[in-house]
Amino acid sequence: MTDTLPTPSDRKASPEFDESQAQAVDALIVGAGPVGMFAAFQLGLQGVQAQLCDSLPQMGGQCIALYADKPIYDIPGIPLCTGRELAAQLQRQIQPFEPVFHGHTQVAQLLPHGDGRWRLQLQAIDGPQTRWLLARTVVVTAGVGAFVPKQLRLPGLETWLGSQVFYHPTLDDAWLEPILAGHAAPRIVISGGDEAAVEALLAAADHAQLQSAQLVLMHRRDQFSAPDAMLQRLARLRASGRVEVVIGMPQAIEATERLQGIGYVDADGADQRLACDQLWVFQGLSPKLGPLLDWNLALEKKQLQVATDSFQTSAVGIYAAGDIVSYPGKRKLILTGFYEATMAAMAAVEYLRGEKLLLEYTTTSKRLHARLGVSHPD
Repeated sequence: MTDTLPTPSDRKASPEFDESQAQAVDALIVGAGPVGMFAAFQLGLQGVQAQLCDSLPQMGGQCIALYADKPIYDIPGIPLCTGRELAAQLQRQIQPFEPVFHGHTQVAQLLPHGDGRWRLQLQAIDGPQTRWLLARTVVVTAGVGAFVPKQLRLPGLETWLGSQVFYHPTLDDAWLEPILAGHAAPRIVISGGDEAAVEALLAAADHAQLQSAQLVLMHRRDQFSAPDAMLQRLARLRASGRVEVVIGMPQAIEATERLQGIGYVDADGADQRLACDQLWVFQGLSPKLGPLLDWNLALEKKQLQVATDSFQTSAVGIYAAGDIVSYPGKRKLILTGFYEATMAAMAAVEYLRGEKLLLEYTTTSKRLHARLGVSHPD
């Protein structure tokens, strides 16, 4: 029933590049996991504001996707934290530099522009939205690949992708307003049984703009994988009638000018119909290198080859760090990724400025303190 969601390169031809519509940036970081965020920190320390792009709707990478609430014991100076806590601390650390984040987005194309810059097409994961960047340098921190939502394979469903069907959406006001336009009491079906699906349902139940919405959680069995506190709250919402739980497997969609319903098979094997104005799909995530394989960068066993003095890839101006890179003696540890991110960021700054960096310490440097927004002791 499921497969990975088609990446941007799998879809129809994208709009042609228009330089007048492209945003010029100094540095784009591809992948907003811990290593990508630390690269943004190191760039920010040197006065370079980074932009980050990730297929997930929020920063955190594997820490959020795979072990948000599992313990991590090997971060220097932090005896114990969860993946979620580490991601939150790293986001706090980069706040002074105000990095721009493009969530739920993949780099569909990376091409030389001809003037030393790189042309990047950013494509929304669950819709036709696209934008272009012209970056002077790129840092790839893609980990094991982009965490792409698994696709719910129903004939005709893609027609409504980005208008009524969404994969792992975030419930911010700017996203919800156009989605809910013209629907006083939309019927929202959330398909999935893991923590992300339950969390989305609970968030929807709390959201001010969704108080009149009819909320339905659909899963193949009446068992959900989520922390006890979430499951207890789900049980209370079911008992109160605020949410409905439907047990079944989607089989088809009903649509004319709009998506209107879902045909499914219930626990007894009978065909049923469920009215639906919005379908939010949480079928899990799967890492996929996707378009990165087409960027003409040197790869070995689907990992980028880098020079260990600068962590530059085979292309001038493109650097890489973390699990996506390979070199003799490589150790796949988060600690190693932080070191590689530091080396890549500093090399990228030297490339941008055409000169060697002066070594400064955050303990004593007034310039670094100013960039961090902290007062310097007299």
